[in-house]
Amino acid sequence: MNKLKKHSWEVSDNQEHPAGMAMLYATGLSDQKMKQPFVGVASCGYESNPCNMHLDGFAEQIKAGMDKQKLTGLKFNTIGISDGISMGTSGMHYSLPSREIIADSIEAFILGHSFDAVVAVAGCDKNMPGAIMGMLRVDRPAILVYGGTISSGNYLGEKLNVVSAFEAYGKRVKGLLTDEDYMGVIKSSCPGAGACGGMYTANTMSSAIEAMGMSLPHSASNPAKSPEKAIECQQAAEYIAILLEKDLTPKKIITRKSLENAVRVVVALGGSTNAVLHLLAIAKTAGVAFGLEDFKRINDGTPVVGDFKPSGKFLMEDLHEQGGLPAFMKYLLNEGLLHGDCLTVTGKTLAENLADVAPIVASKINVIHPLEQPLQPTGHLCILHGNLAPKGSVAKISGKEGSSFSGTAKVYDSEKEANHAIRDGKIEKGHVVVIRYVGPKGGPGMPEMLKPTSMIIGAGLGADVALITDGRFSGGTHGFVVGHVTPEAYEGGPIGLLKNGDKITIDAATHSIEVKLSQEELDKRKGMWKAPKKSPLQGTLKKYQTLVSSASEGCVTDR
Repeated sequence: MNKLKKHSWEVSDNQEHPAGMAMLYATGLSDQKMKQPFVGVASCGYESNPCNMHLDGFAEQIKAGMDKQKLTGLKFNTIGISDGISMGTSGMHYSLPSREIIADSIEAFILGHSFDAVVAVAGCDKNMPGAIMGMLRVDRPAILVYGGTISSGNYLGEKLNVVSAFEAYGKRVKGLLTDEDYMGVIKSSCPGAGACGGMYTANTMSSAIEAMGMSLPHSASNPAKSPEKAIECQQAAEYIAILLEKDLTPKKIITRKSLENAVRVVVALGGSTNAVLHLLAIAKTAGVAFGLEDFKRINDGTPVVGDFKPSGKFLMEDLHEQGGLPAFMKYLLNEGLLHGDCLTVTGKTLAENLADVAPIVASKINVIHPLEQPLQPTGHLCILHGNLAPKGSVAKISGKEGSSFSGTAKVYDSEKEANHAIRDGKIEKGHVVVIRYVGPKGGPGMPEMLKPTSMIIGAGLGADVALITDGRFSGGTHGFVVGHVTPEAYEGGPIGLLKNGDKITIDAATHSIEVKLSQEELDKRKGMWKAPKKSPLQGTLKKYQTLVSSASEGCVTDR
């Protein structure tokens, strides 16, 4: 028997299991393919989203490459929820839970069918962490192939991306865009296949996963339509064969040091706040002790040098043209900011992968600024505590907004209420918009608040209005925003006790978020607090609300 068929022999060679063998032969497998290791090729592909529309094609290429490696590749599908499409709708409640569904389905399929390895093809925000969590649960040789970044759009000479469409709405409400130009921006923002082009959550997580060693070099920065991405699909088949031979599994690759590499890269690039949730969840699934204090430590010791949208100028396609993520990581490695001895899915260490890579040329007019002349001397993913967030919160502060904000609360118990208030001109300079009861349990599903933040930016209030929430933000969010406030309002957290007019201070320098109320007043309000009644839940959201942990613990459901 093939020694690499550690698991699949049970369904393909076990003479005491003839029905399983009969069903596999019925699919058209030859005797040779029955004797080869079975590798599941998991696609998050579906037709209604540019991030995912092309993934089934990549899965076919990966499967075809397996034949050359004497492996039996067998495709299966999991799901995805498009954040861009569901944003601001009731569908956004399903976005974060989809991460758990993806992890569950990969675990169930690989273990349920006794496969020996898995290659996952993922495109949108929750696809990638969900796939990695599923890989960790089965802990069999695994590689993630990122679907790649989208090309930039263009309208009337302006370079566009998906956030351009969100911000166009705020400009239209303010009368700054005609109806014709509004639709022109919408139709031109996303020109084809690939994930959102800036350092939003998809490109943030692809970068984090490559840095932690779970995808091949250049996977994070190869554009979706590039010839390099097609080559990567072939290479995935080659390297999964090496991983099988070495019995190198995700739990041997994802360690405390590799997670530190991932956080360092995310912070240096100016990545999404969602990375905090997802990397906490990955660490939990891997059984690695890694928490908010680790993010704070790395964030405080890492300058922001990536000049990427939404706060900066560039897109992931620009990094690709300048050597890709490996060139950037070589720059960090040379400066002593990465652990070079971490294993990766090539079977080599990070340092070995980068040995022949030229470091990116850092410049103040380039995608990557010099470490000595950073965009910000310390990280932008600020972990804040205080009487408004006793168990922590996450602020994305690029430095352009300043380092502190004080203002009066304008409190809304749903995103819809807040959106209407912004639309109707009820939000003014000096306000702190509070959107609550949208946390992991209260949402449920911790929906993203890209629509209200984009409306604030589009209305020209980005420097003068802050927003805090027990929900979360899209990687496309910028401005003075604080999310992941814990405990959440639904569980009686202080954010649920706020009233209009309360004075709130957010300070990145002191890592604090405070409401100017005495403990006695907070205790008094807590004694009068009652959780709002919500519509009855069913199915996925009911299970999620029952099982999910807090944002400070990564919102996992398998505690």
